[in-house]
Amino acid sequence: MSRIALPRAARRLTIVAAVSATAVLLTAVPAAAHVEVESEKAKALAENVTISFEAESESDSAGITELKVVLPEGIKPADVTYDKGPEGWKFAAEDNGYTVRGPALKAGENAEYSITVRQLPDAKELAFKTLQTYSDKRTDRWIELDDQGESPAPVLKLEAAASDAKPADPSPSETASPTPTADDTAQPSSDKETAEEEKSDDDGLSAGAWIGIGVAAVIVVAAAFFVMRRRGGARS
Repeated sequence: MSRIALPRAARRLTIVAAVSATAVLLTAVPAAAHVEVESEKAKALAENVTISFEAESESDSAGITELKVVLPEGIKPADVTYDKGPEGWKFAAEDNGYTVRGPALKAGENAEYSITVRQLPDAKELAFKTLQTYSDKRTDRWIELDDQGESPAPVLKLEAAASDAKPADPSPSETASPTPTADDTAQPSSDKETAEEEKSDDDGLSAGAWIGIGVAAVIVVAAAFFVMRRRGGARS
């Protein structure tokens, strides 16, 4: 009787162990924050469009001090003007985007700001890769173009252009070369550098995932030990 019941018990224990391991893996990595983007005039070739951003805070001990954005193809730094943001924060154009920075916000407080774009490009969506820096020098890189990734870039979906819409004339300052700033050497300022950071972030699993895998392995080993012990007891 015990020989018949043992395989059933082993199967049940294996199923329980598998379910527990899956639950651990799903809960080991906390839900990541992200940067949200929205606009009421999100339409291709729309002009003078205000775009709002909200960078969610992931820290309970440090405040957000800077948001560095790489503009999507079709939008030049000269096409962007600063609308509003946290008190005391300043806007600065970069070679391929812009930076908004200022006094550290309170720990846990989200950073909200908005910009106005002279004209949106003729596209279906726009990705605004963002580097989010805290007062403790920690930087979150919201640069992944896969929205299922751990650090997705904020993406603005665009409606189709109006039938009478057409590209506006280039701005006079668009051909001018921006003056390099000291910060260009301190933070990534090109798509190539950002891509390298994205690659390095994707090279390995997060610490939470490794913890989950370790716990799952312990559960499986314990299940196997229990089965072997029961089997030895039945034989005796």
